[in-house]
Amino acid sequence: MSNDAELVIGLVSVSDRASGGVYQDLGIPALRDWLTRALTTPFRVETRLIADERALIEATLVELVDQARCHLVLTTGGTGPARRDVTPEATLAVGSKEMPGFGEQMRQISLRFVPTAILSRQTAVIRETADHAALIMNLPGQPKAIQETLEGLKDANGASVVGGIFAAVPYCVDLIGGPYMETDPAVCKAFRPKSALRPAAT
Repeated sequence: MSNDAELVIGLVSVSDRASGGVYQDLGIPALRDWLTRALTTPFRVETRLIADERALIEATLVELVDQARCHLVLTTGGTGPARRDVTPEATLAVGSKEMPGFGEQMRQISLRFVPTAILSRQTAVIRETADHAALIMNLPGQPKAIQETLEGLKDANGASVVGGIFAAVPYCVDLIGGPYMETDPAVCKAFRPKSALRPAAT
């Protein structure tokens, strides 16, 4: 059952250089901007900019779900094959259930642009506690790729070519007991079975 609690979304950018001040983080602003365009449901964000350290990533994800009570956590960065890329390992370590379809679809979208998309290891999990649950998803590090994977691809006429992963997120959050999320169909049309739809507000 969905509830009407405030929607809380955690945004985590995993980058040694950005967290160390070597360059400006672009991941969190890109995520926040896209969510502001896509969601019509009011939401609050919790942001964290951290280094590529597995223990730190795990602790941050646990804190965002268990203490900050996020319903959705989006990470950006640290999902490649390099030695320092450990975001997927940290994500899987804190999850109760793996949700591999999200990563599979992200790679399908990215493969339309670059063959190196197969090197990406993005994944998603559900983290459950006794009275709370959240969906945690790993996203790419580049703002353009973040938008493409969340929103999907459209042709010149605006018809969907490849579905974005965010279309499935609101119903997933429903199923784990989170707030009912609604989106702007012009950006990303959320999909729910007819039995799970709420009547439109009049």
